[in-house]
Amino acid sequence: MQNSQIIEIFEKYLVEDKKASANTLSSYLRDIRQLGEYLELTCDTTIYEAGEEDISDYIENLRSQGKSVATVSRCIASIKCLYMHLCIKQILEVNPSLKLVPDKSTQKLPQILSSEEVELLLDQPKCIDAKGYRDRAMLELLYATGIRVTELIDLDISDVNLSAGVIRCRSRNKERVIPLYPAAVKAVSDYITLVRPQMIAMPDEKSLFVNVGGERMSRQGFWKIIKYYQKKAGIEKDITPHTLRHSFAAHLLENGADIHAIQEMLGHADISSTQVYSHLIKKQLKDVYNKAHPRA
Repeated sequence: MQNSQIIEIFEKYLVEDKKASANTLSSYLRDIRQLGEYLELTCDTTIYEAGEEDISDYIENLRSQGKSVATVSRCIASIKCLYMHLCIKQILEVNPSLKLVPDKSTQKLPQILSSEEVELLLDQPKCIDAKGYRDRAMLELLYATGIRVTELIDLDISDVNLSAGVIRCRSRNKERVIPLYPAAVKAVSDYITLVRPQMIAMPDEKSLFVNVGGERMSRQGFWKIIKYYQKKAGIEKDITPHTLRHSFAAHLLENGADIHAIQEMLGHADISSTQVYSHLIKKQLKDVYNKAHPRA
């Protein structure tokens, strides 16, 4: 069986059965294509015919190239997922990836902004033109809800209920309702009533946030927006759209919010993903202690 056939089978499984996100789909397929190229060029074999030693050699080759622990671990996850599926479907009898073990690494804690830095960033967009109103609404909404940037730009106008002070967020066939604080409600309301009607290209445009062309904002477009305001605010930390998500979770936890409620708002399937913020708060407290205690 050719590599192209195996990749086609795997892609169908990821899309139809696993319901993988666009990012996961892209990463897993890229990992398997690169595996196939290596096996053909180096081992003169295919993904279907490869043995345990061939797969192990490929992983060692990645490590020898200086690939990060995270990259190698993801490649291992992709390969194990592929071969497990092939065995379940009885396309293969023997799984050559069974002995692959991801590298151990210390989990890198996410970087967050202080409350003062958040206020400084959110204050940068000035409501003197359409772009200022839109950007203020986007930043306020992102910090108010902790949603992912993909979820932010995927929001439709129908997903906002300002009278109830909530938004409806859909991701991976799941839906969650997240409350907004008053300043976010006002920012989004001002944008929708004062600015959006003039920005949209077509009267039936569904997208909540649009670009200067009147169409749905892109990930790249929002990335540029947040980097622009980081520079304008003079904040030295490297801010990404995910930084506000991390800050949202850490600040809620720091102020006594229930971790299960935070998990629900973030859309984490596993509580362990949310517990990262507990570790972050503990580390910050320890750093403060070490700097401030006279005998530390």
